[in-house]
Amino acid sequence: MNFIYQTWPWYISGFVIGMIMLCLVYFGKTFGMSSNLRSLCAMTGVGKRVAFFDFNWKSQRWNLIVVLGAMVGGFIAVTYMSAPSNVAINPKTIQQLATLGIDAPNGKLLPNTLFGNQIFHSPKSIFLLVIGGFLIGFGSRYAGGCTSGHAISGLSNLQLPSLKAVIGFFIGGLIMVYFLFPLIF
Repeated sequence: MNFIYQTWPWYISGFVIGMIMLCLVYFGKTFGMSSNLRSLCAMTGVGKRVAFFDFNWKSQRWNLIVVLGAMVGGFIAVTYMSAPSNVAINPKTIQQLATLGIDAPNGKLLPNTLFGNQIFHSPKSIFLLVIGGFLIGFGSRYAGGCTSGHAISGLSNLQLPSLKAVIGFFIGGLIMVYFLFPLIF
């Protein structure tokens, strides 16, 4: 049972994701997390004032259960299955982060400087979180879905708009990492 506490290799997790996608295609469903935000807004009755949210959200209940499962699964993994990380981060990456004033993750995957609780004490960090959240929300709505929806579901269904969106996500990520990230930090 130790394998469940370790990071799974790409060929196992990729196979599992592929099997889930085959099941979704078989049942005529499409996967994506950002579509749940629309369902949650429709549940509150906002559809009476905004036409975009006026739809039968009950037809998307299965996708809301996926979100609930992701949250419960994440909680169980962190709370009961946390073992020291066995993922080695490239020393060059740690060195590049250090030049930006970001500490090494020290056995974790994420540095505390960016993902610890102390970010809520910095107005700059709070501002970046708010702006980043807005841009992600706007971008996923403008692109017709989030990265998981386009990259996993859309590409599995051979949808050309999803290919264009994934290429855009990739280019945007490169611009952020190589040009904007050093300016911000």
